[in-house]
Amino acid sequence: MSTRIEIDHRPRPAAPRHPEKANRPDNPIGRKPAWIRVKAPTHPVYHETRTLMRENRLVTVCEEAACPNIGECWSQRHATMMIMGDTCTRACAFCNVATGIPGPLDADEPRRVGDAVAKLGLRHVVVTSVDRDDLADGGASHFAQTIRTIRAAAPGTTVEVLTPDFLKKPDTALETVVDARPDVFNHNLETVPKLYPTIRPGARYYHSLRLLDRVKGRDSSIFTKSGLMVGLGETRAEVGQVMDDLRSAEVDFLTIGQYLQPTVKHAAVDRFVTPEEFEDYARMARGKGFLLVSATPLTRSSYHADRDFKTLRDARAARLAGPA
Repeated sequence: MSTRIEIDHRPRPAAPRHPEKANRPDNPIGRKPAWIRVKAPTHPVYHETRTLMRENRLVTVCEEAACPNIGECWSQRHATMMIMGDTCTRACAFCNVATGIPGPLDADEPRRVGDAVAKLGLRHVVVTSVDRDDLADGGASHFAQTIRTIRAAAPGTTVEVLTPDFLKKPDTALETVVDARPDVFNHNLETVPKLYPTIRPGARYYHSLRLLDRVKGRDSSIFTKSGLMVGLGETRAEVGQVMDDLRSAEVDFLTIGQYLQPTVKHAAVDRFVTPEEFEDYARMARGKGFLLVSATPLTRSSYHADRDFKTLRDARAARLAGPA
């Protein structure tokens, strides 16, 4: 008697990026207005940056979140490093980053990030991450090690972090990141409180607000920053209230950009906010006392971050100096 073993060599389909959204009804993606469209990346430096990311086995939020500004930023050798893997433990309705059970942390990743920053010759770097609810400290120690490694590899580079919320983690998690002394601590509120249950269900608005407040309480020299998406169904008054909440936490820098729907399974765009409305939001935010505001349809958290850091530093110096 013989046994016949058949091996199927056909490629297996890739695991879905958003399994939790698979059974949701489709939300058709509408045509974008002229002010939203961007050109496909063709600059040779874009490809050099992409090659360097691959050689260092690094993940970028530019790719994972399908950022519309990737062509412009990578053509200037600006890339936002995304540490702790490419799989998030949350399932936000707006986000294109893959959801699932992530693998173990890569202990060599901070070194590779530092190496890439040095090779790119960056004046300013943004480091973000997926949410890692599976880790006892939410990945705080990995963030801190990455900051320290960048300082060692590129001493002249300023460091901005865009962190998760460390929800249900010990207070020492946030303190670990703050004590590594990034130049900018960013945590995005993303949307107005009423939309949290549908848009950011795994997070808590007032916890995120308190996180930003605690950064200032521990080290007032660190710039704090937060971002909002608009076009999800919020009102102007609600956006104004979020601005007030952020200023009560002494947040220095606010970014506001248009929400863009990644796939038909993600939250639908309620409307496209006009450039004139973004200008109105910028005026409103400046009037409330933010040191810096970036509010345009294509604004994203790390868009023009290097240039904005210099402006932010100059704005603080001017405010401290007082009237001439």
